[in-house]
Amino acid sequence: MNALAEAVGSFALTRWVSRKSRADFERWQAAALRRFLDRDLPRVPFYGKTPARLADLPATDKALLMARFEDFNIHGLTASEAWAALARDGRAGSLTVGASTGTSGNRGLFVISEAEKYRWLGTILAKAAPDLLWRGMRVAVILPQNTGLYDSARKSRLIKLAFFDLTLGPERWRGALEAFEPTVIIAPPKILRHFATEGFRVTPKRIFSAAETLDPVDRPVIEDFFTLPLDQIYMATEGLFAVTCRQGGLHLAEDSVFFEFEPAGEGLVTPLVTTFSRRTQIMARYRMNDLLRLSDRPCRCGSPLRCVDEIVGRMDDVFRLVSSNGPILVTPDVLRNAVLKADRRIDDFRLVQIAPDRIELRLPPGLADEAAAAAHRAVRTLLEARNANATVDLVRTSLPLETSRKLRRVECRLGQAA
Repeated sequence: MNALAEAVGSFALTRWVSRKSRADFERWQAAALRRFLDRDLPRVPFYGKTPARLADLPATDKALLMARFEDFNIHGLTASEAWAALARDGRAGSLTVGASTGTSGNRGLFVISEAEKYRWLGTILAKAAPDLLWRGMRVAVILPQNTGLYDSARKSRLIKLAFFDLTLGPERWRGALEAFEPTVIIAPPKILRHFATEGFRVTPKRIFSAAETLDPVDRPVIEDFFTLPLDQIYMATEGLFAVTCRQGGLHLAEDSVFFEFEPAGEGLVTPLVTTFSRRTQIMARYRMNDLLRLSDRPCRCGSPLRCVDEIVGRMDDVFRLVSSNGPILVTPDVLRNAVLKADRRIDDFRLVQIAPDRIELRLPPGLADEAAAAAHRAVRTLLEARNANATVDLVRTSLPLETSRKLRRVECRLGQAA
């Protein structure tokens, strides 16, 4: 099958599956997962044989994948060979190599075939903008690094795609972006918010937050500026995981990924993902680092795919504190809400755990003193209610746009938990 046919076939399959009932979808998904376990998974050395069922496989993670990279892809490509390919042009023979931006200093690699690249394109177009495709699209992708994933879009006559390097800073490419007149913008929420505060002259028909956690404080600023609903694309090195539908539901990509969920406390879960649509690099029962709040109701759009109410943050950024009752964990959403609900004038902050018993609350100098004091008091009250032994220092400092790293308003800097 040629590349265009892969994209068209994936687009059609994605649209077809979205019209099934939940019961029919689950039967279809179970058959697709079984084919993957029988046909694709045994082709890589790490597994080597067909399991009786998915649950018989061990859970995997980024550390294991990177330590034994060649055992998880069918071509035996090693991590050092993949890094070397990435340093050149991202090509290893007929394969495309990409890497995560490394939020926590721990970058992950992925390798995909040409066919998978075009299947990805068909899938994301079917989910994100099927109504815009036939009118022609100008898509601006604003991310810290380009990956070969987007090459497939550049080869389509229906799509004009421009990549803007986030690390260069928006003022370096503002003129080019405005001249491009994108109809779709995919960017981290901090950049979309920067467009709003700096009055960028762009009028897209659709805007997608990607690559960072979307904090509730950013949504109204972005939506008011663009006079559009802000949608999300939840994607990582490991695959495409969720896209917002036209009714505003953030749907899990269960048509290409099988999700298992582990409870993480506070009503949150962390996903184990099995990407049954990928055949070059095998991801089975791979433990993600993200904290999700699942929806308990179907979406109004009628799709059988489950929805996520909120991508809360990362397990890395759960505060790990000591209390009179022993160790406790406080999740990013609880901490963030304490700050934001303290005073309506607060629209930006940083809350950083810098030691087992020390936290810094950073607020801009222009914020009213009483608002800063209210936020400081709210965080202390939250921790006192949990008997946490921690000092909260209030720091008044500017919070500039950072383009060299992902924005994490709530951040734990203690390193990985033991």
